[in-house]
Amino acid sequence: MADIKVPVFSESVSEGTLLTWHKKPGDTVKRGEVLAEIETDKVVLEVTALQDGVLVSIAKQEGDTVLSEETLGVVGDAGSAPAPAADAAPAPAAVPAATTAPADAGHEATRRDDLSPAVRKVVVENGLNPAQIPATGPKGNITKADALGAVGQQGGQQGGQPAAQAAVAVPAGARPEQRVPMTRIRQRISERLKDVQNTAAILTTFNEVNMQPAMDLRKKYQDQFVAKHGVKLGFMSLFVRAATEALKAFPVVNASVDGKDIIYHGFYDIGIAVASDRGLVVPILRDTDQMSLAGIEKAIGGFAQKAKAGKLTLDDMSGGTFSITNGGTFGSMMSTPIINAPQSAILGMHNIIERPIAQNGQVVIAPMMYIALSYDHRIIDGKEAVQFLVTIKNLLEDPARMLLEL
Repeated sequence: MADIKVPVFSESVSEGTLLTWHKKPGDTVKRGEVLAEIETDKVVLEVTALQDGVLVSIAKQEGDTVLSEETLGVVGDAGSAPAPAADAAPAPAAVPAATTAPADAGHEATRRDDLSPAVRKVVVENGLNPAQIPATGPKGNITKADALGAVGQQGGQQGGQPAAQAAVAVPAGARPEQRVPMTRIRQRISERLKDVQNTAAILTTFNEVNMQPAMDLRKKYQDQFVAKHGVKLGFMSLFVRAATEALKAFPVVNASVDGKDIIYHGFYDIGIAVASDRGLVVPILRDTDQMSLAGIEKAIGGFAQKAKAGKLTLDDMSGGTFSITNGGTFGSMMSTPIINAPQSAILGMHNIIERPIAQNGQVVIAPMMYIALSYDHRIIDGKEAVQFLVTIKNLLEDPARMLLEL
């Protein structure tokens, strides 16, 4: 017999929520196979089997709060029989047909008390009726896999329409409401953003960048870059390099506040904001002053894939001395990004729009991007913030300066 343990959390994480069981008592498991997923306020952790065998019993249900190294269940030898659950509820009776479901089936998800937060989120977001979802959970409950399976069937019935866009079936003239619990990650994001607004003296300065030189650079060398490095040259690597050079010139922007002290960091760890299904995450590029453009692009691509698959680790997102967020990927023209505490500044990128500008005494059409720097005015003066942003502008409008370190 071997206990299934909750992974050891980092010092900043005290507890988590058991999101999903991928196995039920009696199922065969293999060493390294994912048994369950736990959501903390930063990442989703996978719990894997340490040996081949059978899942004998589970001690925690989906939606339960779990602590570091707490026992989730037991895996035994192949001949082991699953231990009977003392409080096991009988499996729900089969639902006759869709026509027997109540008229307000769209509200059913908010009335079911046996749905875990993970399952409830899938059910509500996709307009599912829990009464029509076959339950395979150990206590006759609906698992996340059951709900996702129902989403897939729903998408097929709708001719390939994305399930997330499916309309909730509600009576005509009704005013539906749905209450969905925040995930731990969303709760933590909310707390951190509000804390930094209450603590830091946030101010934002703006500038604009003519992206034509950077676009010409990409066009000229893209094929050679891809052939040599196996990855495309994007704008983000140029911004990371430009930001790193600007941080060297203005160390206070790379600093942080600790009580009445200012901590100046002699290294450059830049966080890249990445959107995921579970909310905004900010994985960290370490020592960007030592990274090549290709290395930056590969690292960012790796983070994006891990975020999409829910594989980001605590180490991926710990630390950081400065952050960059790109709202332009979603069409944002201008914004005031919020500082990622305990950092003191964040750079905001936006979409590129062709606009008329004055150049050498003539009006020309150029691809322009607004950039924004939100900073903590407690330690960064306006002069330093503006000069920092101007440095980034100058480097991007003449990319050769970055390569020649001018």
